Amino acid sequence: MTRQLHLHPLLDLAVRLAVGVTFLIAAPHKIWDVEAFAQATYNYRILPDLFLHPVALYLPWLELVAGLAIVFNWQRRGAALLCAGMTLVFIGGISAALFRGLDISCGCFSADGHGVGLDLLLRDIVLLAGCLILLFSESLPWRRSGGSQA
Repeated sequence: MTRQLHLHPLLDLAVRLAVGVTFLIAAPHKIWDVEAFAQATYNYRILPDLFLHPVALYLPWLELVAGLAIVFNWQRRGAALLCAGMTLVFIGGISAALFRGLDISCGCFSADGHGVGLDLLLRDIVLLAGCLILLFSESLPWRRSGGSQA
């Protein structure tokens, strides 16, 4: 039997909002400008051309749906697993770009946004930690102060 990590409701809410809103903020520009996101993805030089456009089309929608699910605490573990998986892929891409010395935009929140750097890698590691906390925890129920508990 596995033990669950129990989070205080306010801490649970804070982690859910931090992770969920991050994915919600990242999705719209990619949905609205698929070509720019496809170019940003291409710049990493990791994906074969065959997968470039399907990734550019579907990944932002997956980010949007998973972000909404986390914010609203719906299908929590599944959404946290998806976000953790996406974040691991992002960490891999950023690491590969850093290792190869590529001077590219990350494509995270805008097509011409933040460049790939160690700060971005650290941010994604923190994001991954939040995803894992949500994956392996459950919120404690709110308790009323005073009165007896059965």
